[in-house]
Amino acid sequence: MSSDWQQNEIVIVGAGLAGLFVALKLSPTPVTIVTSAPLGKGASSSWAQGGIAAAIEKGDTAFAHAMDTIAAGAGIVNAHIAHILTSQAASRVEDLLSYGTPFDRNLEGDLLLSQEAAHSARRVVRVKGDKAGWAIMKALISAVRAKSNIQVIEGYTAKKLATKNNAITGVHCWTGKGQHLFLRSRNVVLAAGGIGALYKITTNPKQANGEALAMAAKAGAYLADTEFVQFHPTAINADTDPAPLATEALRGDGATLINKNGTRFMANLNTDAELAPRDIVARAVFRENRDGRGAFLDCRDAIGADFETLFPSVYKKCRDAGIDPVTEPIPVAPAAHFHMGGIHTDAFGRTTLNGLWACGEVASSGAHGANRLASNSLLEAVVFAARVAEDLSQNTVFSTASKRNKKDQIEEIDRAKVILSNTHRKDIKEMRELMDHYVAIERNAQGLKHALARLTQMATKHRNHLTLSNMLTTARIITISALMREESRGGHYRTDFDHPRKEWAHRTYISLEQAEQAARDFLKPNRGSMQ
Repeated sequence: MSSDWQQNEIVIVGAGLAGLFVALKLSPTPVTIVTSAPLGKGASSSWAQGGIAAAIEKGDTAFAHAMDTIAAGAGIVNAHIAHILTSQAASRVEDLLSYGTPFDRNLEGDLLLSQEAAHSARRVVRVKGDKAGWAIMKALISAVRAKSNIQVIEGYTAKKLATKNNAITGVHCWTGKGQHLFLRSRNVVLAAGGIGALYKITTNPKQANGEALAMAAKAGAYLADTEFVQFHPTAINADTDPAPLATEALRGDGATLINKNGTRFMANLNTDAELAPRDIVARAVFRENRDGRGAFLDCRDAIGADFETLFPSVYKKCRDAGIDPVTEPIPVAPAAHFHMGGIHTDAFGRTTLNGLWACGEVASSGAHGANRLASNSLLEAVVFAARVAEDLSQNTVFSTASKRNKKDQIEEIDRAKVILSNTHRKDIKEMRELMDHYVAIERNAQGLKHALARLTQMATKHRNHLTLSNMLTTARIITISALMREESRGGHYRTDFDHPRKEWAHRTYISLEQAEQAARDFLKPNRGSMQ
């Protein structure tokens, strides 16, 4: 098959908040954004409801915000990164305002702030209650479209990085019909989102399938903290894929969690009740559902008749599911929502592979530790996107060739290795069910090993299919990392190691080679515990 080819100085993979922000911050430097869906479609950023956290209220401080971030991260947050995150929050909010984001304001014109779980102050900036992600993305897309230096290539999915001597040389991309495009570049930014779609129940779009992590790992980059997956406790339990989200801001405004008997079950589990850290609330909701008592978000008293006005997105999702949140509690269940792990990066988004940067959910800088603080995800995306742009402006390696050399060899890959057949889709369905059943809210060695064995069989079967191989590579690394961490911490909960252990109070880093060796060790008959 023939391949299209293009020379680019800087390529950004992904058009969510992080990717667009990098491009805008690099202006007027020429950049190319490649995205699998049209701008604004398929990006998790567009679906974010809660808002963006920033210590801008009188009496609040970036230091207090950092302390909340560190506390939520359950002992393994990189404190230096957390302080960078919170100290630059106000400036990034100002940037978003300058791009036209219509954050909510009070009658005096000040930004209207709300409180969410594990925050010690009201510091979440919102748009129309629950439309922050959509509004921010709309503003940035408009700004990007107005920039002549930003080229956007829509409809192509990056699936493989090209490297030479431990350095990036380009990105292989394909359309859904198998048309190949090679973007040659010595400077690539991965901003391709998370891994939620590896799970059966998720709030993420289908594009958040972990391929970018696998691309980086296969190219030789290290990953970090991959065992830590955050499950949002209040996805609307309406049997839809993806699961619609009932924003945490509802609980911030007084909504309570009850079971079918009307009992408020969080009140006796944690002093912060419904505003406890997400991992605690998610496990409580999971157990109420598992034990047959059901879990419901009761907004009748706290929100009531103002629901449609205050939270229009959630209201519409409820009504679409046949639920009237004004008069009845909303059935909820935990859903895979955010990955604290990802491609290991430093404070400027640099990975361990020369010429490769990462930011947004695909990256793991250490800002979130074992459990992300509410509304820190959009903040992390813009703070570290700006830092990636700053680093690129100083360290970009520009190509000497302005056109293709006849000696250039572009790897040809059969379109059959990227197109999904019915058999492939059937195996993806099984993979998502395995992840949901064994590598989700509650884990144990027996279940994790069962999942790893089957995922390994599937990976061997599909080793020559890029799409399946990428998804299964990431699923297996998450499972392996969960097996290796023999404790419970934050979003990682082991029923066979149900307490934190001092020897595990650190971040974890893993290469693909190390993961493969660990998988072989775990799948040996009669293998003992890794102490």
